[in-house]
Amino acid sequence: MTSFRIVFSAAASPCQRIDSKLFPGLQVWVKRDDLLHPLVSGNKFRKLKYPLLALNGRRAHLVSMGGIWSNHLHALAHAAVLHGHSATLLVRAAPGMDSAMLEDCRALGMQVQYVSRDDYRRLREEPDAWRHHVTQSGPQHVWLPEGGSAAAALHGVAELADEAIAQLGFVPDQVALACGTGATLAGVLAGLAGRSQVLGVAVLRQAEYLHRDIARLQREAGYPVQQNYQLLTQFHHGGYAKISPALSAFCQRFAEETGILPEPVYTGKMFYALHQLALENVLPAGSRVLAVHTGGLQGLRGWATSHQHPSPAGSNVQTVRRLW
Repeated sequence: MTSFRIVFSAAASPCQRIDSKLFPGLQVWVKRDDLLHPLVSGNKFRKLKYPLLALNGRRAHLVSMGGIWSNHLHALAHAAVLHGHSATLLVRAAPGMDSAMLEDCRALGMQVQYVSRDDYRRLREEPDAWRHHVTQSGPQHVWLPEGGSAAAALHGVAELADEAIAQLGFVPDQVALACGTGATLAGVLAGLAGRSQVLGVAVLRQAEYLHRDIARLQREAGYPVQQNYQLLTQFHHGGYAKISPALSAFCQRFAEETGILPEPVYTGKMFYALHQLALENVLPAGSRVLAVHTGGLQGLRGWATSHQHPSPAGSNVQTVRRLW
């Protein structure tokens, strides 16, 4: 069995300079965490690193939650196999609903359980609600919250900051990233330790509550609460996993111009927001911006499936016209 310590010693993801008319007046680099690991993708790789290393080789039964196109559950399933763990995945869906992501997880030996909307809400709100969904929960069971957003996850995400600064040779003026649960933003803030300004693009509606979660996660992980960030809540395009025609068109153009494949649930909204900020001259001219591609193309697989397009698995920029 492959050592998970070896898995988590993967080479740093590259920082790629992009020259695109989509971002006038800005100097933009992309931190390509979509290339960080072939199976355990992007920020999910970083979030899972320390919670799973903390098991110190102990075999565990992992329990977590997500939707039918969850990047977190997909990454967790691969990580579990690589380290010899089993897992129960609590999926917000009606019985019988399925996706290619869930098929992948089952093929890897994961147990998939459907939970109702009400039960899913309880999983978010009640710390031990997950125990009602596993048989005779015991010390072998390890709970990982939605999105992998445990406090320990911040330590892996924090490593991105020094890694990127070393690659760039300077501290960027702004660091832009998509924001779902707030853990990636909190981890990047911790790693930057007051350097740079972070732009968090919320991908769901009414996301102002994330300010509270970002501060809480930093405290729980043992970091000072950094506040050098802005939470941009106007670029959700209708809500989580909602995709507007403008966003879809932008993602296609971005992929064609840069050769980088975004997905519309997270990174597409972040790049779109950065595009709008550039057009409106919100950021100072000449700003050096690091945009974090957090990986996880399950959202693109879901969009492609719902629109009867091919899956992006193994895709490249030549397939983008079919995908979008």
